[in-house]
Amino acid sequence: MVHEGYPMPLLGFGVYQNDDAKPSVLEALRAGYRHIDSAQMYRNEGAVGEAVKASGIPREELFITTKCNSTTHGYDSTLKGVDLSLARFGFDYIDLFLIHDPFSGAERRLATYRALLDAQAAGKIRSVGVSNYGVRHLNEIKNAGLPMPAVNQIELHPFCQHRPIVEYCRAHSIVVQAYCPLIRGRMDHPVIQEVARKHNRDPAQILIRWSLQKGFVPLPKSVTPTRIRSNAIVYDFELSPEDMGQLDSLDLGQEGAILWNPVDAP
Repeated sequence: MVHEGYPMPLLGFGVYQNDDAKPSVLEALRAGYRHIDSAQMYRNEGAVGEAVKASGIPREELFITTKCNSTTHGYDSTLKGVDLSLARFGFDYIDLFLIHDPFSGAERRLATYRALLDAQAAGKIRSVGVSNYGVRHLNEIKNAGLPMPAVNQIELHPFCQHRPIVEYCRAHSIVVQAYCPLIRGRMDHPVIQEVARKHNRDPAQILIRWSLQKGFVPLPKSVTPTRIRSNAIVYDFELSPEDMGQLDSLDLGQEGAILWNPVDAP
């Protein structure tokens, strides 16, 4: 996928709750991942940077994301945070920088967004986006006359499909990234198991494939080498319309969310 002139790999590798991220990121890069999703609050930007350097893969072949959460929002603090993230990674630029959550309120959200746009203009960030934003938060940016975000990263899997947010993003050419695509391992639902048996695949591969066929950018995470590799083997099969319909039917709306899901934050 190409967005704002830069390639964004369709499959990303998440490092949430991965304090010692260097070994798993190295394994992911060896397995073919070229998109790593980190955040300031994960406290592993440095480990991701070390893995990138140790991998020997040219920096320009990788797509690295980080995020700033609401405790650091504000114009000046965001600009300072961008510089700190760059220093921890050991990079000259960050491919995608997201506002991690909308908890700071309208004034600080917009100040943070403007700071990221200015960091983009300075060449420190290639693309600016948001995470956990609902429609009202996205409209806030639009109504302020600012450019729409490149990305909205939200919890997405068959049980939590956030259809109004996804429809809004598609209408405004915002790429939808899917965190928790593997439902944090809760893959024992009979429908998921049935589709997995039909294709002779792991349930995790089914869920990642569902996400890809929905047009999302899934961000599976794991620290287990065999899982890291199997989660990347998702381009040699396709789910049928019937399979997709069965998985789509599992949607529970926001009640299906398993993480913090602050898309309705004031």
